[in-house]
Amino acid sequence: MSFADLGLVPGLSRAVAERGYATPTPIQRAAIPAVLAGRDVLAGAQTGTGKTAAFVLPILQRLGARLHAAPRALVLTPTRELAAQVAASACDYARHTSVRTAVIFGGVSERPQIEALRAGCDLLVATPGRLLDLAQQRFLDLSQVQCCVLDEADRMLDMGFIHDIRRILKLLPPERQNLMFSATYSQDIRALAARLLRDPATVEVAARNAAAERIEQHVYHVPKEHKRHLLVHLIASGNWQQVLVFTRTKHGANRLTQQLQGSGISAAAIHGNKSQSARVRALEDFREKRVTALVATEVAARGLDIRELPHVLNYELPNVPEDYVHRIGRTARAGGSGAAVSLVSPDEAPLLREIEKLLKRSLPCAPLPAYGLAAVSAPAAPPSHATPGAAGQRRDARRPHAGRPHSARHSGRRPHRGQRYAPAAAIPRTRRPV
Repeated sequence: MSFADLGLVPGLSRAVAERGYATPTPIQRAAIPAVLAGRDVLAGAQTGTGKTAAFVLPILQRLGARLHAAPRALVLTPTRELAAQVAASACDYARHTSVRTAVIFGGVSERPQIEALRAGCDLLVATPGRLLDLAQQRFLDLSQVQCCVLDEADRMLDMGFIHDIRRILKLLPPERQNLMFSATYSQDIRALAARLLRDPATVEVAARNAAAERIEQHVYHVPKEHKRHLLVHLIASGNWQQVLVFTRTKHGANRLTQQLQGSGISAAAIHGNKSQSARVRALEDFREKRVTALVATEVAARGLDIRELPHVLNYELPNVPEDYVHRIGRTARAGGSGAAVSLVSPDEAPLLREIEKLLKRSLPCAPLPAYGLAAVSAPAAPPSHATPGAAGQRRDARRPHAGRPHSARHSGRRPHRGQRYAPAAAIPRTRRPV
């Protein structure tokens, strides 16, 4: 089956072929005809299976060649990266049409985005916060929207966008086509779909919340304090050229990035506290393989489309098991293969059990390699010919105050001849004047 067999016009089929896509994926075969027919759609599929094209292509065809000042189709995404990715794909697919696409998101100046809206667009891709901001300033008219798409809707709920989504939907015409696309569906999402969609075509081409079968997944059980040493060993011994590393927190991402750089591994961090220019630069350096390890928080689990990414590593397991599916879905995209590695400390055992419950199978455990922590975990024993304390004396010789008790080092007083150093507890403590 070709894209033309799905009912796409020649201009769109040509653009798809120019991107190297010959055969529609299962989600595209199921969703494109339903969207072209004007039906509401509730679609779920594994990440990396072509969901973006499944809704962008038929929307572009339904928009036709007319250019209006106000957008007639709206795509809402949870992150800046995903918004930029969807907009870029829409521009590529529409290259042989007159349909215009604009994208708006936070973290950057709003002035160029306002100018793009004034120039007119047919398809608007946006994150909720910036969209509401520009709508409240009356730079954006949503009264002509005929189709609204919630992309990665479950992630938007996880990130607390439900109230923004409800405010946005009130700005849209009541009569419109609604589409919901995501890799996973929670009960909250299905409840939202029941309120938003009318007699939807339900498309679910893979087992619910299933990870891509082509991903080789395994787990290392390792103490938390040893994780970074094991990560450095895996990158060096495996000659990894690209690895996307996930942490739970922004601070943890920054700290791990510095530690990797200190070990001689080129690394960059990407998370919500980074400016948009820094995020774009880090992602571009990673794509061009100028950076070996891209350390990311959950913000990057959706919207990073990196072709042929060989490795994804969970430095810390996510608190939400569905997020594990999205993380590892950054590899093995578009029919490729990849590996997903998870470093699991003892306190993360409950999180691992939740993930395995979601996947309905146990993840294989790999034996720990020898990653050179003997000197870190325990000091080396002194040579048999050395006198007791010789090793300590040699270390002390390199430190000017070594061997002197803490109380004397910092008191500024030397003891009289024959007088012992007083223990720290015996020295009266006085408050310094402020």
